[in-house]
Amino acid sequence: MIPGETSGANRCTWSNGSTLEQAYHDKEWGRPVHDDRLLFESLILDGAQAGLSWALILKKRENYRQAFDNFDALKIAGYSAKKIAALLEDAGIVRNRLKIQSAVTNAQAFLAVQEEFGSFDSYIWQFVDGKTIQNAWRKDSEVPATSTESDAMAKDLKKRGFKFVGSTICYAFMQGVGMVNDHTTDCYLYKEIRSLS
Repeated sequence: MIPGETSGANRCTWSNGSTLEQAYHDKEWGRPVHDDRLLFESLILDGAQAGLSWALILKKRENYRQAFDNFDALKIAGYSAKKIAALLEDAGIVRNRLKIQSAVTNAQAFLAVQEEFGSFDSYIWQFVDGKTIQNAWRKDSEVPATSTESDAMAKDLKKRGFKFVGSTICYAFMQGVGMVNDHTTDCYLYKEIRSLS
């Protein structure tokens, strides 16, 4: 049982695959995030997930934090070819050259956004007018893979040089950082998350 969990609590069915997924669902997923480092981490990990399962990325998340200097965008933006080669040998992360290279490219684009908007938070939350979109899905099968907001976000991120930021990845990012509340209405966290916005 997860600490603080209500015995027999109903949660979104996607999170029932493992205790790691349940803990992520219960403590993080859908809660509004406004910390730039955490937003950057989420964007990179959602990109790394492309074509893979979120459960796999969660298992590797601590390894990613170590390998990528705790997602310090300034450090990642300056990664050398030697550092990228070392990352390609790191079994603790997804060893995909395009995904690893995109973390560097995205760090550079991320810093440019911070420079222009004062923070990445100010920039990214504008796609939902600064507040969580409150959905009311009854079951996981109703939850969409994209939205008009994720379409707009993907288009703008790509224009700014970001990679691995298609609309589906952007929507998963929005779910994770609380830009949308996609907890199903029967989930024990639905009302709590709704009250956070």
